[in-house]
Amino acid sequence: MKNYSTRLIILAILFLTGSFNAIAQDNFNENNRKDSRLVSIFNRTEDSLSKQFQRQNLVWPPTSVYLRSFKYDRQLEVWVKDQTDGSFKLFKTYKICMQSGTMGPKRMEGDYQVPEGFYHINEFNPNSNYHLSLGINYPNASDRILSDAEKPGGAIYIHGNCVSTGCIAISDAPIEELYVLASAAKNSGQEFISVHIFPVRYNVKSSLDHLNKTIKDNEYLQKFNANIREVFDYFETEKDLPIIMVNRKGEYVIN
Repeated sequence: MKNYSTRLIILAILFLTGSFNAIAQDNFNENNRKDSRLVSIFNRTEDSLSKQFQRQNLVWPPTSVYLRSFKYDRQLEVWVKDQTDGSFKLFKTYKICMQSGTMGPKRMEGDYQVPEGFYHINEFNPNSNYHLSLGINYPNASDRILSDAEKPGGAIYIHGNCVSTGCIAISDAPIEELYVLASAAKNSGQEFISVHIFPVRYNVKSSLDHLNKTIKDNEYLQKFNANIREVFDYFETEKDLPIIMVNRKGEYVIN
């Protein structure tokens, strides 16, 4: 049991801190440029992003990107940083135009839940049925402990086309920007782009009130939210990401 637990902790570190490459994407930029559809998207988007960065006194291209999503508030934040500054700065907040499910994490195939917890982008899909998509590594190490052992579900993406059965759906223009941003960070050397998904903005009273009302009779969700809120609070203070591990119970532990 001890060796098994140790392996779980190691896997959690690998999955959550970006030390393990889940999907090899050699020659990533070159492959993007070979796709004629992507060439068109990159050509019209990169110049716009560069100008937007300049207006906000940000350095283009970013060396790191961090995504933070809030289900009830229907918002997807994009944070960036460069080599000259160790803290993240907010670049833009996109509207989530469609989502399914309710408050709480995803725990099984077919529950239509958007996951909650700490993930990273593990796939760039230029041929998505939903314009473009970025895959999220659900189930992560925590989910593998807490979700249905046989059918935890999967194929969770951030994508365009405003359709969702458990994914984070934004409009086509925003997913083009996000795809190019994530590609730029990857080309700059960021192997893993963190995606943190929360039920609500914990620092917005109306959102927190809604969450508390929803989970007031659910001890499990109360404990789960107290656990993931630690990471939200850490980032709000530090504007940087903590090291996140997973214990034998599937709980997140931050350092």
